[in-house]
Amino acid sequence: MTAETAHPDEQLQPQAQVKVDAVHDALLAWGDQLRKRVAPPPFPALCGRLLRVVGLTMEAVGLREELGSWCQIIGRNGRNLDAEVIGFSEGRTFLMGGDHAPALRPGAAVRPMGRTFSVRASDAWLGRVVDGWGQPADHRGPLLHDEQDTSIALETQHYSPLDRLPPAGALDVGVRAINGLLTIARGQRMAILAGTGVGKSVLLGMMARYTAADRVVVALIGERGREVVEFVEQILGEAGLAKAVVVAAPADCPPLERLHAGLLATALAEMFREQGHDVLLLMDSLTRYAQAQREIGLAIGEPPVTRGYPPSVFSRLPHLVERAGRRQGSRGSITGFYTVLVEGDDLQDPIADATRAVVDGHIVLSRRLAEATHFPAIDVEASVNRVMRDAVDDSQWRSAQAFRRAYALYRQNEDLLMVGAYRRGANPALDRVVQAFPAVQDFLTQDWHTSVTLAESKAALSRVVAMAVGSTAGKGGHEQAA
Repeated sequence: MTAETAHPDEQLQPQAQVKVDAVHDALLAWGDQLRKRVAPPPFPALCGRLLRVVGLTMEAVGLREELGSWCQIIGRNGRNLDAEVIGFSEGRTFLMGGDHAPALRPGAAVRPMGRTFSVRASDAWLGRVVDGWGQPADHRGPLLHDEQDTSIALETQHYSPLDRLPPAGALDVGVRAINGLLTIARGQRMAILAGTGVGKSVLLGMMARYTAADRVVVALIGERGREVVEFVEQILGEAGLAKAVVVAAPADCPPLERLHAGLLATALAEMFREQGHDVLLLMDSLTRYAQAQREIGLAIGEPPVTRGYPPSVFSRLPHLVERAGRRQGSRGSITGFYTVLVEGDDLQDPIADATRAVVDGHIVLSRRLAEATHFPAIDVEASVNRVMRDAVDDSQWRSAQAFRRAYALYRQNEDLLMVGAYRRGANPALDRVVQAFPAVQDFLTQDWHTSVTLAESKAALSRVVAMAVGSTAGKGGHEQAA
């Protein structure tokens, strides 16, 4: 049969097949596009149910989430609440909100979000103020992101003690009394023990502005909102903020955010350290961090053991502080200063006592000196740096010890001097100290607008010691104390 004599249907069959194939291909392509446009469900299908809300804590059933993971509690009118899993017991999961709770109802759906907290950070964060969740708090627009960003989590891996390097080399903090008498080594941890209103925030601001460190991370935890503004705009200033990141979680923030602020600041410092920078980490205050953990611990039923603090507080403190320092495989360092607010100026406060056990030294700020307008109000006799010997040369070490002996000699006889009961000439060593004491006070005081370098501090210390003790002090000589 030829093409001319073929049936018309048989002549159209190949053309029809081509059309069917084309339609089939078009449907497949349309299906692929449709599947790409339809986003996957934002949450896993398995949901829990809100059972109980007491104070800060929420209890849910039907969840099998791990500690630290996040869930979303569905509220009315789209007012949902993100919450973190902080514990579980007998089939119930304990959650705490990252913000103040909206109007929640019994039986509300609790959807696992399938993630833990993390942020993307880089050098673009320098000069910015963020909250405890890593969100901008300075009204300067969103944080910039690029391919160089590092994803950081609040909790990092635990390093072996043998991977930790000892502090080495002096770090200039711009404060004469600290540079000269309590010289800070790169990678060490120091506590600042102070009561309220004795100038700890100003001292931190001076170090943040004048330090020789490459990067500065400041954590303001539990402070009044007004104090955050004053610290950033007046104490820290533009010069200090330029190389710093400020993490602020004021007193009115939920305890979970205050806790996260301390962890986030430490994680940022670790990120800069891994980049090879020397980092100065300033945390004000470690006491507010501990109080945030106390609120969380008590809310989930932990027993109070010491002045209302549950055991988890005393395990979290070393876990946080030990993350500072130096480690194998990193050219950078984290030098940490942690302020501890001592209640009633009691240096035996449990948080102060626990902190002294895990740091390399402490600086005590005296209310007596602050009331006498002696700033910074550093109590030289009560302050100690256990690793200073490894950060300075023999000459400065001997000068610092001679200064301390001379200062202690004056304080021991201060009452006699004030009432005029001391007779000049009875103790030649005390006579020299009394004559040189104005220079001693000038050395210990410093205007907060002024920076004094490490070299200038060392030279000033040698001059004062020569006046108060004698030239033999710098050569290893010893003076007889009364």
